[in-house]
Parts: sequence; C-alpha cells; structure tokens
Amino acid sequence: MKSARPITAAIALSLGSGVALADDGMLERAQMLFEPIPESAADLISERNPITPEKVELGEMLFFDPRLSASQTISCNTCHNVGMGGDDNIPSSVGHDWQRGPRNSPTIFNAVFNVAQFWDGRAEDLTEQAKGPIQAGVEMNNTPSNLEATLNSIDEYVQAFESAFPDSDNAVSFDNTAAALEVYQATLITPDAPFDQYLKGDETALTDQQMAGLDAFMNKGCVACHNGVNVGGQGYYPFGVVNRPGADIMPESDRGRAQVTETAQDEYVFRSPSLRNVELTAPYFHSGNVWSLKEAVAVMNDAQLNSLLTDEDVENVTAFLRSLTGKQPEVVYPELPLRSDSTPLPDIPDYPRGSGEG
Repeated sequence: MKSARPITAAIALSLGSGVALADDGMLERAQMLFEPIPESAADLISERNPITPEKVELGEMLFFDPRLSASQTISCNTCHNVGMGGDDNIPSSVGHDWQRGPRNSPTIFNAVFNVAQFWDGRAEDLTEQAKGPIQAGVEMNNTPSNLEATLNSIDEYVQAFESAFPDSDNAVSFDNTAAALEVYQATLITPDAPFDQYLKGDETALTDQQMAGLDAFMNKGCVACHNGVNVGGQGYYPFGVVNRPGADIMPESDRGRAQVTETAQDEYVFRSPSLRNVELTAPYFHSGNVWSLKEAVAVMNDAQLNSLLTDEDVENVTAFLRSLTGKQPEVVYPELPLRSDSTPLPDIPDYPRGSGEG
C-alpha cells in the first residue's frame, strides 16, 4: 500500500485554482489528492509492532473489556463504539465517576492512517494513544501496575499474553497491553466507500450532486486540510483562519496543540480530523457542539474559507461527504475471560492524572 501523501495548503490550493476542470479530468485530479482505503493497514505498523492472529485476538478482548478501567465499568468500546461509527455520538465522553472529558471523542475507525492521534497530536501512534485513556483521571482512571495486577489475576489473559508475546520476559505488561490494542485497532478500517470505488476508476460510483460536491471540495480549498487516504488527519491547521467561531464551537480555554508544544504559533491549532464516515460521527469539532453535517460544512466555510462556498456548494459538499462512508467492520463482541479465583477487585485510585480525550 502506498503511504498517505500529505498535501500542503499551497499545493492543494494551486491544484484547486482557476476554472473547475471538466468531468473527464476530475478523476485524475482526485487521484492526485486522495487515495482509497486499502483492504489492510497491516504494513503501517508491522515493522515496529508485528501483527499476529494471537495479538489481534488479545487486542480485541482487551478493547471490549471494562476491567481495563479502575472501576471496571469502562472499556475502550465505551467511547469508541464499533457499532456507532467508532465513537460515542455525544459531545464529550462520560468517564470515571461520571466525569466528562474536555473534547469530543474521535472515531477509532481508520485512525491508523492518521499522522498522529488525539486532536492535538500528542500521541505518535495507536500504541501510545492506548496508554492515555487508561491512565486519564476523567476516563479509565487506572494505573499501569493496577492494570497488570488485574490481568494477572485472570489465567486466560495470562495465557493469551504469553501466546501473543512469546519473546517477552514479562508478557502481561502495560506496554504489551497497548501494543495488542494497537494491532486490533489497526483492523478497524472501512474500505470500499463509494468514493473509494470512484478513486479506483468507477466514475459512476458518485451521484451527480456528489460529483459537484467533490469539485467544490477540491476547487475551493477544503482539500488544503482534508486530503490523502483519510481525507484529513495528515497535518495540523489553525481553526478560525478567517473568522473565529463562537465559544460554543471553539472554547477559548482549549488552546489546541499549543498545550502540547507550549509554543504561541500552535495556539488553536488542531490535527485535521479524518472525514471518513463523517456522516456517522456527529456531533462535530473538538467541542462536539455541532450536530448537523451541513451546519459543520457551513461553519468551516465561514471559519476557514471566507465563504467561498455558495449555499448550493454547501449542499453539494455535504452530499459528497456522505460518499466517504465505507464498509463498517464486522465485529462480534468477544466472550471475555472470567476471573479464575475469588481475588478481590483491586482498589480504585481516586486522584486525577490529567485530562482525557478518546
């Protein structure tokens, strides 16, 4: 599989300048800017985190197991529900002690294609990302040692870790937990969307309105931030370039990537979200306060494009975005291993360790 090619804003806008190309040239132009979702993402992580059936099976059990949380009530699937587009369809996720996180939970579907994880890109990959929610006080509120104690108390998990990590001296570890979760999450991809079929050469895969939306998307600047295999997720961009949205959409207290880099130039800069399956992942933006896909397009038109899109363009781009809904993963919830003895539940830590975000 070819790696996603980030498109700089200058290149994208150059490609999108001038008169819209005729329909017979749109496919070639789209193929310059986007790539179809592949059937597998294994090669993206296999060099540093080899994929094996044993590791995938372990990661799947862990993903659905609420015992990864200190209260033993919150699983990865709680905030990244595989039956709901890979997120939880609420403004911000409910975590430990009914606390709410500060940002909308991003979809886990196709996250393996993103340049980094979280809205601010603070996790380099899905292994690093998996460690964050487990330890976040407003999410799972757990500790590595507490997690390891829980997993070691379940014989079936001990055996599963030893099978998945046969060369590890300490198979049941926090690091191996995160590695197994990454391998499973890398299987949660959504190929074969109508747009993928179009990119592969089927020019009948999109409706006339979606074709018009694609033309506007490429011709009026949307593609500057939303390109590549994930139609986004490839770079960091300021929100509110032209007009700053209201505080309900863009809370002043959330300074974006600046909270990670501690540099002024990253104030209110965020990793562009993937637009794959976007019709399934409302509400939108890091604040999670916009419920309508059409309204989200209109907000971006005002904030980023200085209203280059006409009302008709907004309708057409919204229709185009629906062509990004791919084949959803077929997931059978696994049967989780039972505790093998009467060992009491570990103590629940009751102190904050930083903010969370799915």
